[in-house]
Amino acid sequence: MTLRWEAFLDHVRERGEYGSRQEAERAARVVLALLGAHLVGEVRARLAARLPEAFALVLLNPLQSAEPLSPERFVRATAAWIEGATETTAAWDVSAVLSTVADAAGDVLLEQVLLQLPAGYDLLFGRPQPT
Repeated sequence: MTLRWEAFLDHVRERGEYGSRQEAERAARVVLALLGAHLVGEVRARLAARLPEAFALVLLNPLQSAEPLSPERFVRATAAWIEGATETTAAWDVSAVLSTVADAAGDVLLEQVLLQLPAGYDLLFGRPQPT
């Protein structure tokens, strides 16, 4: 089921404790653009189908990445793309957005997403996998 734009942003805003929808939207756009660079094929398309259209387009037209980023580098890249962000605030942004994405994706699709990502992303999505 696809979340509406308002519902998606409200979830991100609540989880990120943002003061406005604009702050939540800024974080969502950056995180989804970086995530989209790491996903390919049907998995990326199926995940996009679960997101509001504006965010699906961000995921489907990602920022370029020369190589897969480790979770730590993903957070650093997020900090670099959000004006005034630190690694600490970027980790908060990533968690707020990716936990909302995980809810939208559901367990089966999220597992397929995680298979395309370097180890450790499960924690960024707020869904620690058993070791």
